[in-house]
Amino acid sequence: MMNTDIPEVVILRLPLYARVLSILATEGVQVASSQTLANLLQSTPAQIRKDLSYFGRFGKQGRGYNVAYLYQELRQILGLEIDWNIAVIGVGQLGTAIINYGGFTSQGFHIIAAFDTDVEKHDTYVGGLKIRLLDDLERVVKELKIDLGIVAVPSSQGQKVIDRLVESGVKGILNYAPFQARVPKGVWVRDVDPVVSLQSMTYHLKFSKHASEQRGTGRERAASKQS
Repeated sequence: MMNTDIPEVVILRLPLYARVLSILATEGVQVASSQTLANLLQSTPAQIRKDLSYFGRFGKQGRGYNVAYLYQELRQILGLEIDWNIAVIGVGQLGTAIINYGGFTSQGFHIIAAFDTDVEKHDTYVGGLKIRLLDDLERVVKELKIDLGIVAVPSSQGQKVIDRLVESGVKGILNYAPFQARVPKGVWVRDVDPVVSLQSMTYHLKFSKHASEQRGTGRERAASKQS
């Protein structure tokens, strides 16, 4: 039974832990302390230990974590030992890039269906996948046992597409459309918006740039007085 009391922020950090452990295992590291993991993740040992404690006891105090064991445990917790079938909705430039991206399959995520509303794309192929009309979504989701949907459509179409996915029984949606999706309880959406991410960075860069310009102006004034 899933523990629903685990904070969502903890669940969001688990894939990062698994990624670091995978790298350590590839490098031949057998045991890693919470301090080692914290350094790699820019976190704290206490945060690492607290997050992992929601799922059991994985290490011994003073001895660290068995890297291979913890990695496999996290994979099971995250459901990564299962193969997941994915449908991409929207086969424009972004959708095409997602379909052609080779990093999904190695992690157990298989894009096996593609949909678009453009009738001219119907029955054409991208990355070996035949593009289907969105009208066929419900039928194909059931026939191919689609678990996850990736939405790569304009924001004006986003909610309608997500509603169709939900009605088809899809419970997990990765949303690239730039809008805030509304879904019923029991459906999970992750929004991916590069523009918002860039804007959050420019907040910090603006003040860094302002401080740098102020320092430059100060040096120019000092040099002017000396001359």
